[in-house]
This record gives sequence, C-alpha cells and structure tokens, in this order.
Amino acid sequence: MWHFIVMLAACAVFLLCWVSVSRSAPLACEDLVRPSNQPDLHHVEGRWVFVAGSLSYLPFIERLRQRDSSAVRFSTNGNKTDILFSRSMRSENKCYYTSTNISLEGSSFIYDNGSVNITFMHTSCHDCILLSCDVDSGTRQHFYLFSKRRQLEEKEMEEFRAQVECLNMPPPVVMDPTKQLCPEETADDQTEEKIGEQNS
Repeated sequence: MWHFIVMLAACAVFLLCWVSVSRSAPLACEDLVRPSNQPDLHHVEGRWVFVAGSLSYLPFIERLRQRDSSAVRFSTNGNKTDILFSRSMRSENKCYYTSTNISLEGSSFIYDNGSVNITFMHTSCHDCILLSCDVDSGTRQHFYLFSKRRQLEEKEMEEFRAQVECLNMPPPVVMDPTKQLCPEETADDQTEEKIGEQNS
C-alpha cells in the first residue's frame, strides 16, 4: 500500500511538472504568425508609435536604423468603411508626413496605389498593433510593431523577435524611446518628400 501511495505521488509530481513545462514551451510558428481577426475599429483608431520592425530587404535595414521615430494614425470619423491612414517619420531632425484613404477588407488593406498590401497580425500585446506589409507583389516584406507605449516589456519584445524569426527575417530594429516624435500633422507640415521615398 505504501509503495502504491509513493508511486501515485510521483506520478502526480510528474504530471504537474509536465503541465508547467508545456505551458512555458514556445508557441509554434503557425500560432505566432497569423492574421488577426477583423480588427475592432475602436481599438485601431488613434495614433500608434513605431516600436520595432524588420525588413526582408537588407539594404533598407540600415536606413531603418537611422530613423529617429515614426508613428501611424488611423482616423475613422465614424465611418466603418473609409479610413484615413496617416504616417509620420522623423529623420535627421526633419519630419515627413503622408496620408491616404483606405478601405479595410477583413484584416487587410491596400496602400500606396496598390503596391503595398498591409495585414493586421496577431499579437498578445494588449495595446499594440502588428502590421505585415507585402510590398511590390512580395518583392519585399516589412514587419512592424506599433504600440501606444514608447517602450514595451521584455516578454512582449521576445514574442515579436520570435515572430520575426519565424518569418526568416533579420533581427528587428528597435526604436530609441527617448527620441522625439513628430508633432501631429498640420497644413504647415506638408512636404513634397514622401515617406515612401525614405523606404519606410
């Protein structure tokens, strides 16, 4: 009887350890890298600060490192179909702005005259959006993490790094949270130089 109790206790300890390890095991790539459900426009609306990103095209990685800061804004104006998508970028102490109207279809939308297909991806970060950008029919892929915060917790960054690794992309460039953001765009901020020309 005593041996049976000892064996039962040992089995219970084993099961507890196995459950603990299985819960802490990293997620498979098919779980880490997948489109989100159709995003809630109330959640998406507003300004999002660029935290980190990776690009499949290596020559643009260094240009991304040279960027001081960047942000995007989604403005719905109560309209569930037409959304204003605006971007700002600070580089060499100069701000660049661009904006366009987009239509959200499921978890994706087309940008820049159809050359960029952007998909909202799943992220466990509660105040983040994760965008996967298919550029020029798959010629390049950009993978960008935005948040309401300038700096994320390490576990949130670890998830993003794992997602980037699943896509076989270079290690992500992480923005300096102390660098100044561009102010919200006004008519005086308009510039002829488009962000696209900065290879964002």
